[in-house]
Formats: sequence, structure tokens, C-alpha cells
Amino acid sequence: MPTLDYHDKIAVLDLGGDENRFSPDFLDQVGAHLDTAVADGAQGLVTTASGKFYSNGLDLDWLGAHAERAEWYVEQVQALLARVLTFPMPTAAALPGHAFGAGAMLAIAHDYRVMRADRGYFCFPEVDIHIRFTPGMAALIQAKLTPKSAVASMTTGRRFGGIDAAAFDIVDATAAEGAVTDTAAALLAPLGGKDPGTLGAIKNTMYATAVAALTA
Repeated sequence: MPTLDYHDKIAVLDLGGDENRFSPDFLDQVGAHLDTAVADGAQGLVTTASGKFYSNGLDLDWLGAHAERAEWYVEQVQALLARVLTFPMPTAAALPGHAFGAGAMLAIAHDYRVMRADRGYFCFPEVDIHIRFTPGMAALIQAKLTPKSAVASMTTGRRFGGIDAAAFDIVDATAAEGAVTDTAAALLAPLGGKDPGTLGAIKNTMYATAVAALTA
């Protein structure tokens, strides 16, 4: 279950201790915590997790049981990605473990990413599990990664450890076990105090193409 806490003035959203798949209830809970962070006037947002996964992405079990709602479900996931991409405060994903598929996309949607150096993988497995990227998801990834990194991550199914992910500029920093969240918060600490309206507008302009594709 996602929980919200604070590291000084930085909101820390823990996605939970299991695979943190994007069930509709999970998406609702995350959205409510994001509302709270904005209402509380937080000066930054870190998302992290307390288990071996940051997030394993789409809830395929739920989707398989509700195939008739697939379009609605993808819209909800993409709405979350667009919201984090344009969130009106500095954001960082702190990855203490695996980030796969849409979970990796959630990490990409943040301004910064910190990954544990010695454990966990960052991976877009779509090519190996025969799932196409939606136009919105592809636009998000390509908006945040260099062409070289986008090709390496989107077309190969490669599992990047922390050091490899940093070498490809997929993450901004690596950290030791137990230090990932603190390192992410330290990245955001000097950036506090930005006007939310201005920052949100700048992000919406920067990522207009990706936002349009995610919310189409």
C-alpha cells in the first residue's frame, strides 16, 4: 500500500513493499498522495519503495480479468505518467530494486532518478513479451532519454543494473543499499522554493508532445 511521509520539506511517497503493480486501487491511492503533497506545499517529491521492487508496472492479472476495460485502464496509467512528468515541484525516483515496464516508465517521468548500485534492474521488457509501446509511452521515454539510450532500452529488453543505467544516462546517480532515498532527497533539497505554477507550466511546455500523446 502506498504511504506518504516527509523528509524535511520533501514529500516521500513509498509505493509499497510488494511488486507495486498498477491496479486501479493503487493508481487511486498514488493520485491521492500526490494531491496531498501539492496541498501541503511540499518543495519536492521522491517516490521510492520498501521491498525488492520499485514497481513491476501494469497489473496484468487485473487486466486479464477485465479485458473489456483495457482502454480505460491504459488511460488511467498514462494519466499518472503525464501527471508525474509535469508535476509542479522537483521530482526524483529512488529505485531500491527492480523497475520494469510501466514501473520503469514511472521512474522516467520524474526529473531525476537514483538507483541502487549493487542490486535491481531497470528494464523495458516489452519487446520480449510481445507488447507494443503505446504512442504515449514511447513519446514519454523518448522525451527523457537520448536516442542511443532509447534504442538500447526500448528495442532490446536489456536489464540495466545501476552502474549500466548510469552509463546510459537512464539514471542520474547510484547509491548504496539504504542510501537511495536520502540521495534522491539530497538532489532535490537545493531546488526547493520554486513557484509551482511556473514550474508546472515550464514542464508542460518542455514535454508538450509527450503529454499530448499520453492524454490523447
